Order: sequence, then structure tokens, then C-alpha cells
Amino acid sequence: MPHGDDLDARFNELVSQIDEDQQRKMRAAAVKGAKEQRRTDRLERNAGRTARLSGGYEPEPPRRVGRAWIAMAVITALIAAAGVVVTVRPDLLAPDVVMGEPRLSIAAPAVEPAENPAEGAGEKPAGPFAGSRAEDYADGIAGFMMPEAKALGGLSKKDVAKGLERTRELFGAAFLDRETLMGGKPAAFAKLLPADLRADFLGNLKHDDEEGPGYVLRFAPGTTELATDVIKVHGRTTLDTFSEDGRHGVKVKLNHLVVYALRRPGRPETTIRLVAHPIGSVLLYRESGRLVVWPDPWNPSTTPASCDTRDAFVHPVFEDSPAGTVSPTGLPRNPYELEEDEKTGCSAAEPT
Repeated sequence: MPHGDDLDARFNELVSQIDEDQQRKMRAAAVKGAKEQRRTDRLERNAGRTARLSGGYEPEPPRRVGRAWIAMAVITALIAAAGVVVTVRPDLLAPDVVMGEPRLSIAAPAVEPAENPAEGAGEKPAGPFAGSRAEDYADGIAGFMMPEAKALGGLSKKDVAKGLERTRELFGAAFLDRETLMGGKPAAFAKLLPADLRADFLGNLKHDDEEGPGYVLRFAPGTTELATDVIKVHGRTTLDTFSEDGRHGVKVKLNHLVVYALRRPGRPETTIRLVAHPIGSVLLYRESGRLVVWPDPWNPSTTPASCDTRDAFVHPVFEDSPAGTVSPTGLPRNPYELEEDEKTGCSAAEPT
């Protein structure tokens, strides 16, 4: 048989399930009830006096109502509310055994699993890369992985590490910078170039480039927008040595795939994946006591893109794009393959 202390503890545990706001409302209701009871008692006392004066029946004197009655009313209200909690959520009560004697204790509410987790409200919809090889590629700059730096080609390990860091920045500025991608001025890329190469690069932007994008990838202004902030990147970077024109040092060889989710401006139903495949190199060497990081143009191939245009921009081909006057040639290639053979002309490709 439980003792009084045990009952008090269990009662307090049960009452603790009721939030403070509800407890305040219960106490206010109890006080209001006490006031009404006192008013009823006064009416009964007045009725008794009238009965005595008229010789009639006198009711029993009412019990004194005070703080004890209010406290009991509060407890009664709390017990009633606790009963509601137990009735609505019986899982809050669980058997507990202490020293071999079963007792009542408060249990944590059970979390009910969703009927179908796959259809849960928090499930994210499939993104534009779902179902393609790009789905498992790294996001953004993380995909431009550099090899471990080492002393090579007459350069110290520190020089090679610094050159690899700048190479990664160059690649990121060329293929991930939003202003550049949307056809704007590629300032992010230009500021990373050696001063003499920077002047030539910016000068050439004023003229149509018959050989394609060159260093950076820019979509024709007004033709497209990014369907998502995520750009997928995958590839490899290797180190070699070089010696030419009296210079020698390290050649950083790059071979990557950069995958974009694109759509016509304001038209999400036109979303496509476009794969860019830049292959190129960056030369690291010392000249006049300083480290030079000199990128060679990598002219990335792009799929699907128009074969008709001859300017410095990439023109994506959407499903509703009109047929071009120039058709791609050769057997369709897998745009996700990292083959390094030289691509000439406008080659046919499999869907992205």
C-alpha cells in the first residue's frame, strides 16, 4: 500500500504535466468558485434568520469558508485536469517498479512514426541533378580538389602549395562566379591573373572570340538563369614538370566536369542540365624573384549548347529551342566522361 509521501510525489509528478498557464486559470476558477460559495452561504444565513423570526425551520449553520476551501478547490481542479490528461494521453502513465513494488510514474510521451516516411511533410523534393551522375558530385569549389603539394620542378613545397591555391581560385572564378556566368564582366577571374596577362585578357573581351569562351564560361546575357545555387563539380588535378622558353617549373594539369542546372528566365519548367568540360593547365614558375601562376586557355566544351554561334558566350539549348542551322557531328559522346582526347568542331553528345 503506498504511503502518503509516495502519493504526494506521484500527484506532483502528474500535476507537472499541466502547463503553468493552465494552472493559473484553474486557480482563478477555484477562487471565483469560493467567492460564489461565500455568497451562497450568506444567502442561506439570511434565510435562517428569517425562518427563526417566523418560527420556521432553521438550516444547519454553514461551514466556515476560507483559504482551506480555496486550496481544496484548486487541488480538486488540478485533479480533474490531471484526469483529462490521463484520459486523453494514457501513454503518459507507465508502470514502474521500486523495491519490487509496482507504482505509478510519469513516462515520456511516445513519438509516433509517420504512416509513410517517404511522404513526410519534411521531405525535400528531388533536385535538378537527381537521376544523373552529377547527383553525387561535390558542390561548388569543393569539387576542384588539388593534389598534395611537394617540392617539384625546382620549386619548393611552399611555392607549389601557393600555386595550387591560386589555381583553385582561378578555376572557381572561371566557372562558379555568378556575375561571370550571367554574361557580366569576369572581374573575379581577371584580378587573379598576372598583370601582363590580365591586360591582354580584358582587352580581348571587347571583341568577338571566334574560338569560344576561352578562359571563363559565360552564358549569353538574357538567355538563361541558374535554376539552383548549387553547381556540381567533379574531376582530377595532377602535377608534372615543364621546361619551355627558358622557363621551368610545375605544370598543373586540370580535367574537370562542371554541371549547371539552367532554365529560361522565370520559367522553371524549362530546367535542363548543362555540362562544361574544361581541360587545361596552369604553369607555376619563378621569374624575377616572384612566383608566377600562368593559366593556359582551356576552352571548355559544353553540352547541350548551340553550334550556330561564334562569340564569347555559351548559348544553352533547351527542349523548346528551334533547330539550328549547324548540326553536331560524330557519334554521340557521354558528356560525363573525363576522356582527354582533343574535341574538334561541334560534337554530338548523349542527353545530360
